[in-house]
Amino acid sequence: MTARVRSVNVGRAETAPTKRDRLTGIRKRPVEGPVEVREPGPRKGGLGSGLTGDFIGDAKYHGGTDQAVYAFAREELDFWERELGRELPDGSFGENLTLSGLDVDDARLGDVWRIGDVLLQVTDARVPCGTFRGVMQVRGWLRRFTERGRSGAYLKVLAPGTVRAGQPVELVRRAEHGVGVVDAFRAQTTERDRLPDLLHAGEDLCDQLRRRIEKEARAAARRAE
Repeated sequence: MTARVRSVNVGRAETAPTKRDRLTGIRKRPVEGPVEVREPGPRKGGLGSGLTGDFIGDAKYHGGTDQAVYAFAREELDFWERELGRELPDGSFGENLTLSGLDVDDARLGDVWRIGDVLLQVTDARVPCGTFRGVMQVRGWLRRFTERGRSGAYLKVLAPGTVRAGQPVELVRRAEHGVGVVDAFRAQTTERDRLPDLLHAGEDLCDQLRRRIEKEARAAARRAE
């Protein structure tokens, strides 16, 4: 099966389900026609999302260069439809790109994908938050999602352009190291002692993850004193 963009999804500003005094754009919905994809800049003072028309509510923890675009596999949404016994339309997990025919979680940090004239690079796994739990309204959702360990991938924009549903997704660079999205997810959730292992990704390790590893190392050093 050819890897393709099944839908391009953006979210509008609405009240967050867990914090009524905050706005969120986690409820993404498919849009028709081409959508501009650009480098949003840093979290503070940047554009937030890499997709025009997509709202980022909590810019302290979401969006920015290393999380410009979020991709998730349609096949994984299908798995959760069966598990939860309910329909999950494209965009249900807050993803900007719902992809089909591509094992998103098999990606390695640093992999580069081409969609039309857009180049995207895999930077990190998606770690679930309280807003995601509130939107899903499933008892024990964060635990279940974490146990599954297939989080989808965050992407940075290497070359801007437009994307639309139906376009093929081409892998143009496969990272030579073996550090994958699943490794990044586990290291940031249930197996935090594996964080230093992510350094094997070398230059493919995004700044955000590198800072997290350094912070963890400093904390470990203080505990050892």
